[in-house]
Amino acid sequence: MSIAPYIDHTNLKATATPSDIEKLSSEALTYDFYAVCVNGCYVSLAKEALQDSEVKIAAVIGFPLGAMSTEAKIFEAKDCVQNGADEIDMVINVGWLKAKKFDAVRDEIKAIKKAIGDTILKVIIETCYLTDEEKEIACELSVEANADFVKTSTGFGTGGATLEDVQLMKRIVGDKAKIKASGGIKDKATALRYIELGVSRIGTSSGPTLL
Repeated sequence: MSIAPYIDHTNLKATATPSDIEKLSSEALTYDFYAVCVNGCYVSLAKEALQDSEVKIAAVIGFPLGAMSTEAKIFEAKDCVQNGADEIDMVINVGWLKAKKFDAVRDEIKAIKKAIGDTILKVIIETCYLTDEEKEIACELSVEANADFVKTSTGFGTGGATLEDVQLMKRIVGDKAKIKASGGIKDKATALRYIELGVSRIGTSSGPTLL
């Protein structure tokens, strides 16, 4: 099977230059990846590079810590959509979750989803910092807040996606949300295992290598 339609081709490095994003976009066109995933400052550039193509643009917000104010995240999400983003990958407020401020976590996700309307919202729960119980709760809150996806990781934490975490997430969300696995996925065999477990998208900076 082709894994290209599952891949969000990603460059979120602090050192990413405009030419790096142009290269990312060119590779996405060459390999027919589903989307590119970029920081907000590069949404317009990616939009220009990918004009007249089917490749989507995903932008990260509240990245990578998730600790910005809700208002800042909402502004960032709306700005990215206005500049051409088709999808938003947001980071939850991990500290709120761990403090059991569940209503605040849910309300923030819901507010961002409301602000961006039909634009796809992926909720990064940053599994490396969570207990299994917290992962389950994060998935439940995301579904309750009408998120389209739950996503494992930013790739900037202490760990990335694991097969066990994806199995847990799938058990909780079922068919009520899709799953994106990201962080540390660097070979085709691993990518295929995630797809077999039910993920709809794979975030990776190693897309061409995977193919």
